[in-house]
Amino acid sequence: MTVRRMRMFPLSSVLFPRGALPLHIFEPRYLAMVGEAIDDDRTFGVVLIERGSEVGGGDTRFDIGTVAQIVNAGFIDNERMALMAVGEQRIRVEEWLGDDPYPQALVSDVPEEESTRDLAAPVEAAGRSWRRMVALASELGADVGAAELELPDDPFTAIWALCALAPLEQIDRQRLLELDDPAQRIEQLRVGLDELSVVLEARLAGDI
Repeated sequence: MTVRRMRMFPLSSVLFPRGALPLHIFEPRYLAMVGEAIDDDRTFGVVLIERGSEVGGGDTRFDIGTVAQIVNAGFIDNERMALMAVGEQRIRVEEWLGDDPYPQALVSDVPEEESTRDLAAPVEAAGRSWRRMVALASELGADVGAAELELPDDPFTAIWALCALAPLEQIDRQRLLELDDPAQRIEQLRVGLDELSVVLEARLAGDI
């Protein structure tokens, strides 16, 4: 296991591999961190905050997160920056190194597990669950995405894309991120989407 030092950005949302991460940064320590990242390898780690706030520190964090690669960044004014990053490799925090001048940790890569199952059918089933959920949400006037979903041909990439799109609670998204088996991940995602559809159907029927 190779361990390396990494800048860390604890957030109130989960970043998946291949997922998009738009950020509006104003806290001085994170402005400094992003500036250093841009001058270095343009990466930092993202983990979900379990308890606490993004601002000010003092939070409790999950150990499994994702490397974020900065693809675009620019200052809005002297005190604010807009940034777009994309998720890459999953990481595990082995040790937190403190928050001065910004959060840093020793991390190791979490390798992607190969599945012995054919993932094409589970991905297709999850796609159908997504379309059903979007159609129901649209009937309620919500906008959660396009029903005409176009997924990547590669099933591993398609699974992460569906995870990123699913409007699940953050703790449920964290559980998806932590699963090593892609077959289990896509099945759990499908179940989560179907549960959302049941709730939406009940709202449409006036039951809740």
